[in-house]
Amino acid sequence: MRLFRNGANQAVRIPREFELPGNDATIRREGNKLIIEPAHRHPLLDTLARLKPLDIEWPDVDEGLLPLDDVKL
Repeated sequence: MRLFRNGANQAVRIPREFELPGNDATIRREGNKLIIEPAHRHPLLDTLARLKPLDIEWPDVDEGLLPLDDVKL
């Protein structure tokens, strides 16, 4: 696949068999790879799904508090 210039941008022609649905796409870099995906309706959820889990020991925020009273309605 050949890269070419389109004004100030670098471009690549996408063969028909790799066409994406819709009119919008997102692009991101993973190391030396560029990932092009159809634009999603929930970009924040997609971003959060790609985050790695935190390896943190969370403090016990209830420690030292008095017990809760049972509330009867």
